Amino acid sequence: MIEVRDLAAAYSTLGSKRIIFEGLSLRVAPKTRLSIIGPSGCGKTTLLYLLSGLKHPERGEVLFNGEKIDRPRSEIAIILQHYGLLPWKTVFENASLGLRIKGYSDKAIGEIVLPILKTLEIGHLLRRYPKQISGGEKQRVAIARALALRPSLLLMDEPFSSLDALTRENLQNLILSICRRNALTLIHVTHSFEEAVFLGDRVLIMNGQGHPMVSIEGSPEPESDSDFRKSDLFHHHCNRLREYLRG
Repeated sequence: MIEVRDLAAAYSTLGSKRIIFEGLSLRVAPKTRLSIIGPSGCGKTTLLYLLSGLKHPERGEVLFNGEKIDRPRSEIAIILQHYGLLPWKTVFENASLGLRIKGYSDKAIGEIVLPILKTLEIGHLLRRYPKQISGGEKQRVAIARALALRPSLLLMDEPFSSLDALTRENLQNLILSICRRNALTLIHVTHSFEEAVFLGDRVLIMNGQGHPMVSIEGSPEPESDSDFRKSDLFHHHCNRLREYLRG
């Protein structure tokens, strides 16, 4: 369970602070999916950093299973927008990085990472470097690195924004299947109404007018993802989000 209590965040510039958002409270139950959407500069990415323990709040607190988050935790993995891959390391080395830092043996790393790379359909790219693979493949490496740590909470910051439409949809499907298979809680930031509705059970709207939460009834179930994208209900939810963001 993630619990956010009266959270406020600020930017510090030239010795002064500017509040980005405040008074944010919410709960995210285990094995559920929360999308976060809002205009640029409203604090979406900052909120992810607060949830991950990479940033401290101006006020309020974030609890993970009842414990205050004040530092990064192994149960929480974050995938950034620009992959964060090291160009001088291979696909396998990048995917293994977190485990290597934690002191896992070569044997243990192989047993954990190789099946994940196979599941993500990049097992044949082990020895290639980031410059030798596509954007979608780089994103899969970043996903593999996060999953190798066996988190219970996965945070994603616009991970598919720079990809073509078909690759983006394929990776959205993949993330859904991974969350179901591994019983993960997902919180992700996006600028896309369609992505917010497809990946979320609920959508948190950050638009400077409070923090409304929209429930996505009829969110996709196994074997019906493609049907949900085409449904009137899917487009109804997308239009609801548009209206909320217009104020």
